[in-house]
Amino acid sequence: MDPLDIARWQFGITTVYHFLMVPLTIGLGVLVASLQTAWHVTGREHYLRMTKFWGKLFLINFIMGVATGIVQEFQFGMAWSEYSRFVGDVFGAPLAMEALLAFFVESTFLGLWIFGWKRLPKAVHLACIWCASLATVFSAYFILVANSWMQHPVGTELVDGRGVMTDAWAVFTNNTALVTFPHTIFGAFAVAGAFLLGIAWFHLYKRRAAGIDTVDATGRVVVGEDTSRGRNRDKTDYRVWITSLRLGAVVALISFLGVAFSGHAQAQLMFEQQPMKMAAAEAACHDGTGFSVLSIGNLSADGATTCEDIVAVYEIPGLLSFLANDDFTTEIKGVNTLLPEYQEKYGTHLPDDPMYGERAGQEINYLPLMEVTYWGFRMMITFGGLAAFAAAVALWIVRKGTVPQRRWLSRLAVFGILAPFGANSAGWIFTEMGRQPFVVAPNPTFDGVDQVFMFTASAVSPGVSAGEMLFSLVALTSVYAVLLVVEVVLLWRYVGGGVGSAMPELNDTDDGAGQDDDVLAFAY
Repeated sequence: MDPLDIARWQFGITTVYHFLMVPLTIGLGVLVASLQTAWHVTGREHYLRMTKFWGKLFLINFIMGVATGIVQEFQFGMAWSEYSRFVGDVFGAPLAMEALLAFFVESTFLGLWIFGWKRLPKAVHLACIWCASLATVFSAYFILVANSWMQHPVGTELVDGRGVMTDAWAVFTNNTALVTFPHTIFGAFAVAGAFLLGIAWFHLYKRRAAGIDTVDATGRVVVGEDTSRGRNRDKTDYRVWITSLRLGAVVALISFLGVAFSGHAQAQLMFEQQPMKMAAAEAACHDGTGFSVLSIGNLSADGATTCEDIVAVYEIPGLLSFLANDDFTTEIKGVNTLLPEYQEKYGTHLPDDPMYGERAGQEINYLPLMEVTYWGFRMMITFGGLAAFAAAVALWIVRKGTVPQRRWLSRLAVFGILAPFGANSAGWIFTEMGRQPFVVAPNPTFDGVDQVFMFTASAVSPGVSAGEMLFSLVALTSVYAVLLVVEVVLLWRYVGGGVGSAMPELNDTDDGAGQDDDVLAFAY
């Protein structure tokens, strides 16, 4: 067992799992603040109920995001000590800003919001949720500044084998960060939109299945009520779900457009800054202009796809040039052209240095796992497109005020919540694994050996054995599995309990009925 391979699996598992919480927290936080603003301005009851219901789900997700983020810190310190030493001087500033915003501003104002209901003036209470939600957005920017430096190091020079920041402004305004930030934020809103849509559809279906809401001869909804035994499925409850569904669908559609345009700008930078990543993502072995709709290949003896195995089944001529340069004729360099260029600039073998351990002197493979980059790129686009298509269809279906009484459609809507999660995860896997064999990719605007870059093979902790790494992998994965079960159970119970799970006072009755078991006692 190679400690490097185990460390990479550990990083992948902890990062992808943590990132399941991040986009929902960012998107849902801003939507909850917007809903409370609507209640503050209009005074309408259904906006208050929406604020409390979606706010509870936001809190559960926020807490789990913090927990998984803390666990991730341990694997950085243990498995990647050389990497931490190399990037420490640069990452210190953005990560300090992120920590201040994530753990100080967010936590402080979120605490005030949680315990400030009926204690703080309404305007002050509203300001608290806006401060907390905007802090999540800004903290995301500082994390992306750090990650973008790994994709495109700027404002730095190499001193005694480690990166030293020479221009903080260049680091914080890295063009990679500036295009990645809107792409990530729109992706977060796509997740939140699908979350609202799927859960709201589920509750509207429950109302239809229970015979509360019916449709007239024209197909328009006839809203009913069921307040027996404190069920509280009144007409305001209906407005909560139909408004949430439409809001989620609109947010998902707008987010998809934002993701598409910002993704185009991001791809053009990748063609310039990391051409091998984009060539691998297109399975573009030879120079050309065509975008691969479908390419197939066999795994080689070492378990990876190489250019010798690639067969392009169908390509769209000119589209790859448009993605890279906004024209249809410029030839884009393929893997076979780029490989000798990389070998000339960065060498054919790892340096014979003790920091590389047993890997010193090994041949460097500059081609990322093509099957991961190729399909990761397409899964990102496919899942994102499916989520947007589903949102458009949902808006059409509910144009007369409710959902059809069909169980399979309800299940599909709930299952569709996973689509933007899949798009976000696939995008990050593509971004991170496509950078290999570098953990800090070289900046092509610099010259030769003076560049600031780091091979992944030199980033792993030299004093940690494979057995120790494997033990930590099993331990951290087990912790994350427990956290996953806890989150799913909490979300399931709260979602199933409806608005009453966030507002127990709605279920109170004189005879004590209505205290459903599925209503969680989660205090504000």
